[in-house]
Amino acid sequence: MKTRPTFARTAVVLALCSSTFSAGYAAAQASAVAPPAEKPAATKSAGMAVLPGDDFYAFANGDWLAKTEIPADRGSWSAMGALAEDTNTRITKMIEELAADKKTRGEARKVADFYTAYMDEAGIEKRGLAPLKPILANIAGIKDKAGLVRALGSSIRADVDPLNSTNFFTENLFGLWVAQGLNEPSRNLPYLLQGGLGLPDRAYYLENNARMAELRTKYQQHIAAMLKLAGMDKADERAARVFELELALAQTHAPREDSANIQKSNNVWTLKDFAAKAPGIDWNAFFKAAGLSGQDRFQVYHPSAITGAAKLLADADVASWRDYLAFHKLNQYASLLPKAFADQRFEFNGRALSGTPQQSARWKRALGATNAAMDEAVGKIYVARYFPAENKARVQAMVANIIDAFSRRIDKLEWMAPATRAQAQAKVKSMYVGIGYPERWKSYDGLNIVAGDAFGNAIRAEQYHYQQELAKLARKPERTEWAMPPQLVNAVNLPLQNAMNFPAAILQPPFFDPKGTDAANYGAIGSIIGHEISHSFDDQGAQFDVQGRLRDWWTKEDLAHFKTASNKLVAQYSAYKPFPDLAVNGQLTLSENLADLAGVAAAYDAFKTTPSGNTPDADRQFFTGFAQGWRSKAREASLRRAVLTDGHAPSQYRTYIVRNLDPWYKAFDVKPGQSLYLAPSERVKIW
Repeated sequence: MKTRPTFARTAVVLALCSSTFSAGYAAAQASAVAPPAEKPAATKSAGMAVLPGDDFYAFANGDWLAKTEIPADRGSWSAMGALAEDTNTRITKMIEELAADKKTRGEARKVADFYTAYMDEAGIEKRGLAPLKPILANIAGIKDKAGLVRALGSSIRADVDPLNSTNFFTENLFGLWVAQGLNEPSRNLPYLLQGGLGLPDRAYYLENNARMAELRTKYQQHIAAMLKLAGMDKADERAARVFELELALAQTHAPREDSANIQKSNNVWTLKDFAAKAPGIDWNAFFKAAGLSGQDRFQVYHPSAITGAAKLLADADVASWRDYLAFHKLNQYASLLPKAFADQRFEFNGRALSGTPQQSARWKRALGATNAAMDEAVGKIYVARYFPAENKARVQAMVANIIDAFSRRIDKLEWMAPATRAQAQAKVKSMYVGIGYPERWKSYDGLNIVAGDAFGNAIRAEQYHYQQELAKLARKPERTEWAMPPQLVNAVNLPLQNAMNFPAAILQPPFFDPKGTDAANYGAIGSIIGHEISHSFDDQGAQFDVQGRLRDWWTKEDLAHFKTASNKLVAQYSAYKPFPDLAVNGQLTLSENLADLAGVAAAYDAFKTTPSGNTPDADRQFFTGFAQGWRSKAREASLRRAVLTDGHAPSQYRTYIVRNLDPWYKAFDVKPGQSLYLAPSERVKIW
């Protein structure tokens, strides 16, 4: 599964990622009771009988859906969301205890001081705009294009991740990610991604319908409101110019489907290439300001956006760009400014974009900001208190069992040639699996956290993280490096590293219960493990070899078979329509759907090798547990946004992946004529 984002450099508490598991996909409650084996025909859910073969999602989750209300501060809610909320509550209590203890020192003190400063709303209110004024003054002092280029370069941060968390969003003109090269696994390269928009995606600027038009109007009003709060005159006129500038940027952006196509993203440019392909910017000056001088090669993920931004800057209206930069600084740091700024940002980003009626409590935002600033420092404290060693050992055994099951499935593939099979097996058997926490923790020794300085702490943490990422450019890639902190309720596949991370926070009920049954654990965490293994062989992962190099290791015939089968899954998911005017994008969600399909199958195979794998009700408990993990509710605005921008299909349709698995039909006596029934020849089978 890939929350986008993980603990991105913003106050995000729960992730939604693409090669990650997914915030919408939680595992089953370990104590869940499967329906009676003797009568699979129907269950009473939400006041009506539902056949599993007609709607397996409603069959497994109907009672929960009927009884559960989405919290007022959320756009959606799920089993995973509930677990994250519980985990975050424990972490917050832990930090508050550390803050109160005068003996707290080192990184723990930094964590406590950062959190406490963020919670000091009275102090933040008293300081007003003063902390941001030096930044705004520097922006106001931009007199010419040369100064503008330097300002744009210095604004770049390491705030995106296109492959691990599929996080493509940044308000800065471009986003930076540092990782091993797609074609050069022996060295790290700077990846440049499109950015600079305040709305979630280019579609919000370009789609011609009433709902998007209304959001564009509200966004322009939001820009004006933020500028007015900052005391800027002619705010409406400035906002109109800022929006027009963003609209022009959006027209150069690649669509989300192209971002998911790794071949289109594989563009290596030298410094000379920037001058030739994207004239209009003094790239030497830009990269010097960004701290990227001396880099001879860049992985350009979105060439059209780089070229387009350069063209816009060639004819730049400096005044409009000044207003653009000022607005985005106000927007980015609104939670660290007086309450009026944070409230205005929520009014648009929360209410208008996501349909969320109430802003999150301050402690939730404080924890999100602390995680963003010092994710592994928080994680180290969390692991020491909440992750026993025996849990790690049991999960390691499950991982080994599911990897073996996946390996056996590869051996049984009739369509795969021996040469391709050998490459696939080498990849499976050499996977690095990180469980619980990283082998080596990040250091925060050089990060200066000052008690009571919420704004300064956030700025320094952001810059410290950026410098840590830039430092990787002088080092060899590290295969065991983690992409998620231990306290995150999620999991991730890392295609460049041929690796997986299973953070400690996901290894607790309802995902994993050390006292639970095999049926519960394999249906829950087992499906997640299988999902992440399978990401190494989805439409994206299958393009990387055992070293993480983007390389075609398939025979022509095998690749054709794989693409044909994948296209059947694209068509299957494109037929699902959450709304009459909006369908699931089967191509955009293909990676996740492939991982679901192969992952549940591998987890099922592994479960069948356990002592309880062939007991009565075993299969029903396994599949029901899997489906109950999808229990999720979303507000319309949030769901529409997810369908447009998220690489995951909505949870209801992800549950329907079981209609491609033969054992599910037998377990629930699914018959022709029922809505989810597929004839054996129509069931998608790949791995």
